[in-house]
Amino acid sequence: MKLEPTAQPKLYIGIDIHKRSWKVHCATDLFGGKSFAMPPKPEVLYEYVAKHFPDHQVTTAYEAGCCGYYAHRSFEAYGWHSLVVNPADIHRKGKERFTKTDKIDAQLISRELKDGRLESIHVPHVEREQLRSLFRRRNDLVKDYRRIKSLIKMQLLYFGIAIPEEFDNDHWSHKFRGWVDEVVFAYPSARETLDSRMRSFRFIDQELRDVSTKMRAYCRKHYKKDYYLLKSIPGIGGIVACGIICELGDLRRFNSIKHLAGYVGLAPGIHQSGDNQKSTGITMRAHRLMRSYFIEASWQAIRTDPIMQTYYRKHLGKNVKSIIIKVARKLLSRTLAVIKTETPYAIGVIE
Repeated sequence: MKLEPTAQPKLYIGIDIHKRSWKVHCATDLFGGKSFAMPPKPEVLYEYVAKHFPDHQVTTAYEAGCCGYYAHRSFEAYGWHSLVVNPADIHRKGKERFTKTDKIDAQLISRELKDGRLESIHVPHVEREQLRSLFRRRNDLVKDYRRIKSLIKMQLLYFGIAIPEEFDNDHWSHKFRGWVDEVVFAYPSARETLDSRMRSFRFIDQELRDVSTKMRAYCRKHYKKDYYLLKSIPGIGGIVACGIICELGDLRRFNSIKHLAGYVGLAPGIHQSGDNQKSTGITMRAHRLMRSYFIEASWQAIRTDPIMQTYYRKHLGKNVKSIIIKVARKLLSRTLAVIKTETPYAIGVIE
């Protein structure tokens, strides 16, 4: 009697991806499979699967990291189902938490994939992903900008040169920059040091302006509707609006404010046991960059929106940091509502 398969066999591939090599573990729905190392090339894995598992339905998974989504897009192009997972979502039993090798990681991913316990993170479109790189470049420049300013102030303080009171603030006017250029030292070596730092400062300052301008122009051109909807919200200016578009993508993909707040990291943690229950503050799992942007935007929102200001004052007496987190979540909720309804925000009036 000739036997015919009643269902297509399945292959589950867990991959621990690194720059120079991949550790792969292949398991079918019937057998545990084996682990092996291979060059970091999707086409090599495709050839292996085509040779050894030609009729299998293939599902792959690997941890999100520095290697991006190139492998994921290649696997999807082969007709495979591919997942990019958060490393924190991979369950480890007992001693597995204290034993870590590339081989074990690949086996764990394959096991969790086979058991159906893994969910993919959101993989952005290539165009949105490359726009995000421009936003992150701006964020790097902001850090460099703050650092070089601190170094210049440090040198002046070290040599006992007092900054005039009219210039002693965070805004570096052209007049202040001219004053720094004219500072006299006892020996020319210190002057050369300061000149070098001022050249770096001017370069970073110009780069920051250029990148910010290009990023805003791109968002205005390609995401005009969402950009101006976001800018209608008090506290959210051009840069924060670009950050939301670049980092969070289309907010319409979030089902609820709870879903969005959990992604950004403005959801409260709770620890409950028996009759005891306490809040542990905002969750550690977060999109830290966007969470910080929303918190900074909240300080501006309470200055310009009477409704938000009233909400802030209602909680006065508590920890200021806790209050501003509440305001940030409320601002996040309004941001989602504005995008989903496609209605510009109207500033409330207190009667």
